[in-house]
Amino acid sequence: MSLMQTEYTQAPPATPNVMIIFGAGGDLTRRKLVPALYHLCAAGLLPESFAMLGLDRLELGDESFRDRLADTLSESVGSAYSADVWERLRGSLHYMRIDMLADQDYEELCERLTRIDAERATEGNYLFYLAVPPSLFGEITNRLGEVGLLHESDSDWRRVIIEKPFGHDLDSAVTLNEAMHRNMDEEQIYRIDHYLGKETVQNIMVFRFANGFIEPLWNRHHIDHVQITVAESVGVEHRGAYYEEAGALRDMIPNHLLVLLGFLAMEPPNSFEAQAVREEINKTLDAIIPLTHEQVLTHSVRGQYAAGTTAAGEAVNAYRDSPHVDPKSRTETFVALKLTMDNWRWAGVPFYLRTGKRLAGQYTEIAIQFKRAPTMMFKDTDTDQLEPDMLVLRIQPNEGIQMSFGAKIPGPQMQVGTVNMDFCYEDYFGNKPATGYETLIYDCMNGDATLFKHADTVEKGWEIVQSVMDVWQALPPRDFPNYAAGSWGPCAAGELLRRDGRRWRRIQTEAATATDCTGSRS
Repeated sequence: MSLMQTEYTQAPPATPNVMIIFGAGGDLTRRKLVPALYHLCAAGLLPESFAMLGLDRLELGDESFRDRLADTLSESVGSAYSADVWERLRGSLHYMRIDMLADQDYEELCERLTRIDAERATEGNYLFYLAVPPSLFGEITNRLGEVGLLHESDSDWRRVIIEKPFGHDLDSAVTLNEAMHRNMDEEQIYRIDHYLGKETVQNIMVFRFANGFIEPLWNRHHIDHVQITVAESVGVEHRGAYYEEAGALRDMIPNHLLVLLGFLAMEPPNSFEAQAVREEINKTLDAIIPLTHEQVLTHSVRGQYAAGTTAAGEAVNAYRDSPHVDPKSRTETFVALKLTMDNWRWAGVPFYLRTGKRLAGQYTEIAIQFKRAPTMMFKDTDTDQLEPDMLVLRIQPNEGIQMSFGAKIPGPQMQVGTVNMDFCYEDYFGNKPATGYETLIYDCMNGDATLFKHADTVEKGWEIVQSVMDVWQALPPRDFPNYAAGSWGPCAAGELLRRDGRRWRRIQTEAATATDCTGSRS
């Protein structure tokens, strides 16, 4: 059972283990992983028999490593920080210098883990977290396999978490999966996507399948279309070199957005067990119709941000002026796609996806627009058109669910207005401190792979976007940059929906009045 099902009941601590982090000197460890372990410790979800071993090239001892983490931890966890909790966690943190490509260092790693097992009673259970560039995934797992650290027995387990990107196209994703499978079974590999640690993402399944009034409406007969938006207000910051190689399409669509679509559109699984859920997600991705090269020209939009102004009034530079970015870069920082499915439930229902950097707000949501009600009975009233009902699943910020529908405006005449019912997680359950990694790390420690990607899921995601990548590579953009920083993206994104007689939902943020030519509906 996942932590998502036990968050507000008494969840048991995870099984004893050592969490070994390759790349422990990096930002991910300091800003996300150690704060996540801190929150698990505060909630009583880490076992007493637990240790974390950080690995990197830095010359550090255990105490200096702990001090480095302490310097940033209080800032990362904010008001939730407790000196008592940190002291409990601090003693379980260890460090070892390692050259990740040196065979002899892995022999020393075996010896260090044997000593930690004896000191902390961790029972030989190892969780390896590869917070390193993907080019090292195969190198590291090969060496771990050669020294026996990936071999499981009846009395212990060995698991590996890897971060995206899982390849940069279909061929590289297949090659990466083959490299990982040379040393491990698929059941030992946990491909992490921190979006799946968000409560609302996990709640999609509960909302759909635990409420009898929702599932009968969740199909082509009642739903007009779906919009999935992942908007980022930040630019590429210090990731220019990476972003020049990846771009918004590779960075976001096969990973975050298609996984959200999979949870939203899948058929009911037989249970919430990992295999059943992942099989249904894979079936859903299989049903997505890949765009032909001709359709890429009409069903996709790419953009790159120019200089502009943020919601706070701060002037920001264009993408091409960012460090390590080509001054004539053709890399996209915005993507919008129209996808359809070939299955019984969703035939004819378009799914519109958009994501971008330097947009008007930091916002992730799924908007489900229902078909309009017939207006014939209102023909003799002042109501000439009914707005469609809409269900919005807010993933960040202010995680929650909003439903908009028609209601009569008070007065002697028959007039219909749109009203909202709004559920916010914080209002009902409190604002639990989280990085998005707590649930995922806890689940991995307990062997629950429900919220992690299967190899097939990764490859199907790349199959869906491969034709888009091929066409965009063959036909470089002529109009970059084509949207101002602080706007909601290029005007062509609005045209993508306007051609179908639809509009993007206007996201209500403090920047709702930002420059917008996307045809958004308030």
